[in-house]
Amino acid sequence: MLKIAYSPIYKYAVPKGHRFPMEKYELLPEQLIYEGTITEANFFAPKQVDEATILLTHEAEYWNKLKNQTLSKKEIRAIGFPMSTHLVKRGTFITHGTIECAEFAMQHGVAMNIAGGTHHSFTYKGEGFCLLNDVGVAANFFLERGEIKKILVIDLDVHQGNGTAQIFQNDARVFTFSIHGAKNYPTRKEKSDLDIGLPDKTEDDAYLKILKNTLPTLIETVQPDLAFYVSGVDVLESDKLGRLSMTLEGCKERDRTVLELCKKNEIPLAISMGGGYSERISTIIEAHANTFRLAQEIWF
Repeated sequence: MLKIAYSPIYKYAVPKGHRFPMEKYELLPEQLIYEGTITEANFFAPKQVDEATILLTHEAEYWNKLKNQTLSKKEIRAIGFPMSTHLVKRGTFITHGTIECAEFAMQHGVAMNIAGGTHHSFTYKGEGFCLLNDVGVAANFFLERGEIKKILVIDLDVHQGNGTAQIFQNDARVFTFSIHGAKNYPTRKEKSDLDIGLPDKTEDDAYLKILKNTLPTLIETVQPDLAFYVSGVDVLESDKLGRLSMTLEGCKERDRTVLELCKKNEIPLAISMGGGYSERISTIIEAHANTFRLAQEIWF
């Protein structure tokens, strides 16, 4: 059964009217159930991640600032959310959701988090709507336990996963791979193990050719025991923060490529949603829903 992490706290903690589309976290599960792709039985409520696990990845000084609400105004501006203890609590649930997804993926092949993909969070700071790096924390959790030797991070959000790159810059056990808009946020990129920066207005054919020419070889070379996929849908032409020109069908084919390759190579795959900022919320929901539909179709 496809297991999906979701908690009601995902949709709260940011005031209504904020430019981040928090409502997608409520509407996406409703859509998937309504159309019959999944049922309530597919969902699990994640726990909160504990402090010791957070500190495997994030520096104690930064975590204490989050926990005690003592970030500076400059640090808060970089994150982009009005800070609250509830927002930090939300991040702890999302982060543990990705850990639990990886555990389910190792049992069933794939599992998905309705939220996550918070790849702009560094060891020592947050940026770009990201407080805790869910993929970074989850990867370090399994590496610490010793049951996983090699991890591949496939980050196809339109923005470079700069925080994830920084976290694992000196860790050969985690290979970070990012395809992103070359001129998009963040202005200052970190160095992933493999970065492919795309020009503005890149369309489906060019994007998919690059992905299909790169990922199979990467999987063969890295030989991962576990993969994390950040499946942001901000690659769409309609996205307000994107700058690429992909269609819904192109974005779906991108997801199909990743999912089928991981299935074929028997790589457990934990998927986090990443960004999506199209003007119409229905476009965001449709693009994200395609990822879940494909996971259900390919594995179950």
